Amino acid sequence: MSHYAKDFPILNQEVNGNPLVYLDSAATSQKPFQVIEAVESYYKEINSNVHRGVHTLGTKATDGYEGAREKVRRFINAASVKEIVYTRGTTTALNIIASSYARPRLKEGDEIVISPSEHHSNLIPWQQVARATGAQLKYFPLEPDGTLDLKKAEETITERTKLVAIAHVSNVLGTIFPIKELARLVHRHQGVLVVDGAQSVPHMKVDVRDLDCDFLAFSGHKMMGPTGIGVLYGKESLLEEMEPFEFGGEMIDHVDLYESTWKELPWKFEGGTPNIAGAIGLGAAVDYLESVGMDEVDAHDRRLAAYAVEKMKEVEGLTVYGPTTDRTGLVTFNIEGVHPHDVATVLDAEGIAVRAGHHCCQPLMRWLGVSATARASFHLYNSEADIDRLMKGLQKTKEYFGNVLG
Repeated sequence: MSHYAKDFPILNQEVNGNPLVYLDSAATSQKPFQVIEAVESYYKEINSNVHRGVHTLGTKATDGYEGAREKVRRFINAASVKEIVYTRGTTTALNIIASSYARPRLKEGDEIVISPSEHHSNLIPWQQVARATGAQLKYFPLEPDGTLDLKKAEETITERTKLVAIAHVSNVLGTIFPIKELARLVHRHQGVLVVDGAQSVPHMKVDVRDLDCDFLAFSGHKMMGPTGIGVLYGKESLLEEMEPFEFGGEMIDHVDLYESTWKELPWKFEGGTPNIAGAIGLGAAVDYLESVGMDEVDAHDRRLAAYAVEKMKEVEGLTVYGPTTDRTGLVTFNIEGVHPHDVATVLDAEGIAVRAGHHCCQPLMRWLGVSATARASFHLYNSEADIDRLMKGLQKTKEYFGNVLG
């Protein structure tokens, strides 16, 4: 067990009579004491709405809410807190970009380019934009190992390409896509680059100014924060041009009977009472990750992924998908003749939690030629010992279904 595991109270339990091994962090990460206590403290000590009140609790709540925004700004190196918009998560952030940026600007003849490995939340919004505007949806070709050839990417992007949307890290393949280089290609044609950072921001140092992406979306719950809170980063000049996504309280400046004006950034995108506890919890998660250091997090997760891939190579009939090197902390696989749901069920009986299914990536499953896969994904609280437990569980799965099928 990783020495960080002591910070995560949920891990101190047994599942089906076995010590829990949690290998599903790509779906949602576990939360350290520091995050749980920050959320509890908000509700116990300062629960109040933000921005409007002048009383003491309202001021403390506002300070916590906006203080967390500054922590997030620093964490991804945005130029200003105006560029940090709180959302419900990655999905909402991507939908805001699609609805408030892309739909009003794209037209027939324009192109949107994405990859076939995208999570549905970074695929369906662009299908809808293409349908509504007449723009053409195009796909980058992937290499057999799920990586992107920049030369082929350059050939795919044309002067008609107005928007490119791609995950920084694939939630199935573990592929780390070359965002900085893609940004250069996209900007050469005056397009904008949208990055799904759901699987990268929790696991590696992400510097939006260095990457030069135009938008970045990510979720708190995958980076040890609470559910229901996420972030839309956008370059200030682009966010200024965009209309709000939702209308109502909190996001208005002046309201007349027939006309209204909006608050300045970032609040014009934050209509209604926000997820204050979630934002404060997200700030605590940033504090926790920074106390470890994102370089350490990155190295730890890559080391575990490499260890898992090497161990899985030794198992006959087991296929690992994605690149064999330069991948972040997840491994997706199948055992010949055994459905991934059966794999996950046997592992669960051993106290090992993995994900099985299409992982919200049905087009990628078809590209891989499978209906579903199993996925083990790691974070700071995991160790090589957890992977050793996984391998024993996979051997037991093979033995069980070998006997059943034999």
